[in-house]
Amino acid sequence: MKRTKLPALGKIHPDFFKRHIYRKLGKPDASVIVKPQNGVDFGALDIGGRVMVLSTDPFFIAPGLGMERAAWFAVHILASDVAVSGIPPRYLAVDLNLPPQITEGELIRLWEAVHKECKRLGISIVTGHTARYAGCNYPMVGGATMFGLGSRRELISPAAKSGDAVIVTKGPAIETTGLMSAYFPEFISKKYGPAFLKRARGIFYQMSTVKDASIVSSVGGVTAMHDATECGVWGGLFEIARHSGLGMCIDLDKIIMQEEVRLVCSCFGIDPYSSISEGTLLVTADKKKARQIVSALEDSAIPSSIAGEVTGRRGGMRIFSGGRSKELKHPRVDPFWAKFEECLGKRK
Repeated sequence: MKRTKLPALGKIHPDFFKRHIYRKLGKPDASVIVKPQNGVDFGALDIGGRVMVLSTDPFFIAPGLGMERAAWFAVHILASDVAVSGIPPRYLAVDLNLPPQITEGELIRLWEAVHKECKRLGISIVTGHTARYAGCNYPMVGGATMFGLGSRRELISPAAKSGDAVIVTKGPAIETTGLMSAYFPEFISKKYGPAFLKRARGIFYQMSTVKDASIVSSVGGVTAMHDATECGVWGGLFEIARHSGLGMCIDLDKIIMQEEVRLVCSCFGIDPYSSISEGTLLVTADKKKARQIVSALEDSAIPSSIAGEVTGRRGGMRIFSGGRSKELKHPRVDPFWAKFEECLGKRK
């Protein structure tokens, strides 16, 4: 049996997932219309003519952000994965396995922020579990499942088509920039000054695809949407192509790069295109709708661009820049985690 080494930190590589997890999914059931796949952020069930979309993730609370911002981010990580189905998030179930050191006041602030953001997004919290346990620690303080309900017509069951346009919103490394500027402001301020730091920290509230996905879905012509989380834009595009059984031709120079992102990634020596990017929505859509989608996003102040095209499998996955091309590969390891740990160590 071929052995695939697991990464030290972060998501399991797609090859390992395909070999050891995807083939073992319990009892087959025809009502499961979107099954677990790399590059697909949600699952979906047919429940008597209606569709239930659901997605499960760790409940991610990073106290260094402050409880209010941490809670906002935790909700949007979950809501984004349902929103990319084309069906809005509506229900939430939360399991809080809290660290012993959390105080009563911190938990009150945390839950108040979760409640407010869910209410703003139209999400009802329906069940859960709340306790403190030895061995639990930040930022993974439990898990949660977000649900959406809609019609089969609304569901975007993700499968790109050859000839589709590839659209990228906000550009790469949105989450990397949001988190590094929140956790390590002293490094950024020292290099670029306090005025730039303020701009970089403003990227934080771009770390959601809920609004992006809603706008894109409303235009139509969409074949797949994917939130570029771990391994960033390159990992996300690779996953879309892989699960669709197709290739891609991507023009690197046409992917938007926000100045704050470019400079923060340069400050920490991080490749922005392979680094974690919650908030960057990757879209494949009918070419005839692509410019309309970009225009609708821009009308809501969400920058985006048409960055390439889906091709046949034989074309492979290629990145073009400055007249040269290279193969688009899955990064395998997201550079964010090691750099984050390194920066924490420098503070000690």
